[in-house]
Amino acid sequence: MQIKPELLKTIRAANQAVILSHRSPDGDSIGSSLAICHFLNDLGVKANVITPDPAPDFLSWIKGFDQMHNHEQHSSEVEGMIANSDLIFCLDFNSPSRVGSLEEALQANTNAYRINIDHHQEPEDFCDLQIVDTSASSTAELVYQFIIELATLETIDLAMAEAIYTGILTDTGSFRFSSTSAKTHEIAARLISIGVQPQNVHAAVYDSYSAERLRLLGYALNEGLKLYENDKLAIISLDDSVLKKFQFKRGDTEGLVNYPLSIKSVKISILLTEKDGKIKMSFRSKGDMAVNGFARDHFDGGGHINAAGGISHIGMQATIEKIEGLIDELLKS
Repeated sequence: MQIKPELLKTIRAANQAVILSHRSPDGDSIGSSLAICHFLNDLGVKANVITPDPAPDFLSWIKGFDQMHNHEQHSSEVEGMIANSDLIFCLDFNSPSRVGSLEEALQANTNAYRINIDHHQEPEDFCDLQIVDTSASSTAELVYQFIIELATLETIDLAMAEAIYTGILTDTGSFRFSSTSAKTHEIAARLISIGVQPQNVHAAVYDSYSAERLRLLGYALNEGLKLYENDKLAIISLDDSVLKKFQFKRGDTEGLVNYPLSIKSVKISILLTEKDGKIKMSFRSKGDMAVNGFARDHFDGGGHINAAGGISHIGMQATIEKIEGLIDELLKS
C-alpha cells in the first residue's frame, strides 16, 4: 500500500466526515468503520459512521457502536450528514449500489473527497482514492495498514485494535478461510500486543446469542436444510414465518451458512432468509469452487471466490427452484 504524505493533510483539513458501510453490515464493515472513526476523531476530525440499515447486536460491545446512525431509522438526519460532509470513506464495498438506500445521497455529494478501502473483486471506480486489494483477508486488514502508513503503529489504541481485530476475525471465519495469510496473522499478533484479548473478542462475537437463536439454529439444520447432487450442494431456507417464530434479530443467522460445509461431501452451501418479500442469499464454498460469479450473474450479488452474497425478489420457493435449475452451472463454477 503506497499512500502519498499529503493525504494526511487532506484528511486533517476536513470539517466533517462520514464513513459509509454496505447494506446488511457485518463484522468487517462495522469493525473497519469504527476503527476509521476513532482514527479521525483522534486527528480532530468530526466523523460519523452511517449504515443503510441497523447493524447486528453481537457487535454492540465495540466502542462507538452506540453512536452510529442508520438510514432505515433516521433517513433525513443521515442524508443531511452525507450532504454536509467534505470527506467520505466508503468501506468494505466495491460499488455505490452496495450501500442500498444510501446510494442517492452518496452520489448527490459531488464535492466531498472520497476514499474507498475494500477487498472485493471487480471494484468500480467511484472514489477519488481507491485502496483495493482483493488478496486481503478483510477490509479491516487494509484499514490497519492504512492507519499505520498515515501515522504509526502507536496511533492505534485499544478501541481501534479491537474494532480491527473483530473485522479480521469475522471475515476470515476465525482465521480459517483461505484468504487468511501470514500477513493476517502478523497483524492479529500486533493487535494482541496492543491489548486485544482474543478469547474475549471471540466470546463477545460468538457466545452472546439468545436461547431463541439456538432454537433457530436447530430448526435450520433439522428442517431447513436440503442436500442436492449426492450431498455436494446444501441449501438452508428460512422464510419469514420461521424467523418470526424464533423471534429473529439481526445477526441471529451469522455463521449459519458455514455449518453444512462441515459435511465432508458438501462443496457449496447457500443460506436463504426472507424479509419483506426479499430473499437475502449467502454463498460459501470450499477450495476452488467459486461462488461470486454465480451470485453476480444470477442474483445481483458478488463477493469473493469462497464467500459471496446476493438478493432475490421472486419469493422463497421460486428462488429455490431457480437455484435447482442452475445446479449444474453452480457446481462447475
